[in-house]
Amino acid sequence: MSQIVVMPVVLPLIAAALLLLLGDKQKRWRSLLNVAASVAGLAVAATIVREVDRDGMAVYLASNWQAPFGIVLVADRLSAMMLLLVGVVGVCAALYAEAGWARAGVYFHPLFQIQLMGLNGAFLTGDLFNLFVFFEVMLAASYGLHLHGSGFARVRSGLHYIAENLLASSLFLVGLSVLYGVIGTLNMADVAAKLTLVPAGDRGLMHAGATILAVAFLIKGAIWPLNAWLVPAYSATSAPVAALFALMTKVGIYTLLRLWTLLFSTEAGTSFHFGAPVLLYGGLATIAFGALGLMASVRLGRIASFSIIVSSGTLIAAMAVGVAAVTSAALFYMMTATLSVSALFLLVELTERVHRSGAPQSHRVSLPPDEDTNLDDEEEPLVGRAFPVSLALLGLTFFTCALLVAGLPPLSGFIAKFSLLAALTGMEGQASFAGWLLFALLSIAGLAATISLSKAGIAHFWAPGGQLAPHLKSVEAVAVIALIVSCVLLTVYAERVMHYTRATAAALHAPSSYIRTVLSAQHGRPL
Repeated sequence: MSQIVVMPVVLPLIAAALLLLLGDKQKRWRSLLNVAASVAGLAVAATIVREVDRDGMAVYLASNWQAPFGIVLVADRLSAMMLLLVGVVGVCAALYAEAGWARAGVYFHPLFQIQLMGLNGAFLTGDLFNLFVFFEVMLAASYGLHLHGSGFARVRSGLHYIAENLLASSLFLVGLSVLYGVIGTLNMADVAAKLTLVPAGDRGLMHAGATILAVAFLIKGAIWPLNAWLVPAYSATSAPVAALFALMTKVGIYTLLRLWTLLFSTEAGTSFHFGAPVLLYGGLATIAFGALGLMASVRLGRIASFSIIVSSGTLIAAMAVGVAAVTSAALFYMMTATLSVSALFLLVELTERVHRSGAPQSHRVSLPPDEDTNLDDEEEPLVGRAFPVSLALLGLTFFTCALLVAGLPPLSGFIAKFSLLAALTGMEGQASFAGWLLFALLSIAGLAATISLSKAGIAHFWAPGGQLAPHLKSVEAVAVIALIVSCVLLTVYAERVMHYTRATAAALHAPSSYIRTVLSAQHGRPL
């Protein structure tokens, strides 16, 4: 089991190298290899989830150097769940890109695999410095993917995107330096074990380093007011890249959740839940900002981007509550929100084709209208016209996606919000006020998403442009339907998934097992 942990990093790296060797002339082989590598990565992620759920954590010691002296990769319940999300979204984005976007510029396939490598490495690493390395690998690939296809809007938003991430990377390094100077180690488990040994006189410096580090992750996690870069960047880039970028904000959320529960748990002494009020009210402000953005948005790409901001605020605020039941519900919410928003990003381009396509002549009838004939806006008879299959499929997937994003019954979006709201209302004491405030903002954000997506649905499928039949390729349909089906599976198997998230939340809020397992991992057989 410990050997398979390295595969989510090695597999896309090897695939990227092979894709570079194939050259531009082998376009078909490059497409097949990119999709095949993504599918293999999904299979590896599913295997890791199954093994972790059955046997517990797995630790990979690079070059057999024991922690904290060497590089470690750790697969626990949380990281395995994130790997599975990367696998599902990665396969669907790769399939969708093969319909045309992969040929809009050079090096799309290698950059795509390097992006997957950075995401997987960030979720697996057990060392803060190597987290920075994978963070930069992920960002470097995202710069190229964001600009893929060129265009003024992508270049303009790309400059802002790069500037913001360079600032975050600089803060990341400063925070690492301060923490290393105070504690003397960067292994996450070792930092948590030695945190209580920090003298009282150095606690302020340690908190300053943790704060600087947190700001870097909060920029990536799109907390208000540090999220001005997200909507222009995500709405300007291509559809498959935007779907993949839905995972990028989750890297910041994941890292905050991992480090905050690991370093500032009940065993941290006076540092217990350090920064919780800032995270809580910052998350609430982010939800409010996202809800206002949803109400003001008309374009579907901006609606999807503001939906990411709402989900980020929800996750940050839920994490800051510090209750295992709320964290468990938030993890289920993270899965359904990521999959549904990724599907919504893929639908952006497809729904825009409704207005760019013309209705086929075969759908028109030549009979002269009489006073009882229903006419369309072009004074053509509606009777006898076949309803386009592609338009019906788009309308159905958009409706399903709207239910998921808005959190309406009966799909997993409703189950996620209901379980989160139920956990919040069950809290007692001072935390109950924050819980009810989060409850209210979640309800308002759901209403805002419902109104915004309803307006978008009317504009695309009910207004005059909705009668046109867009051209829909099979791989595009498969990619969108696969994401929707994933959410349906979350609905059908909600109890089993929640059992997994409850165990994950319990492990996060009691990190002694994580610390002990990582630091006591023994040397294995040489590879």
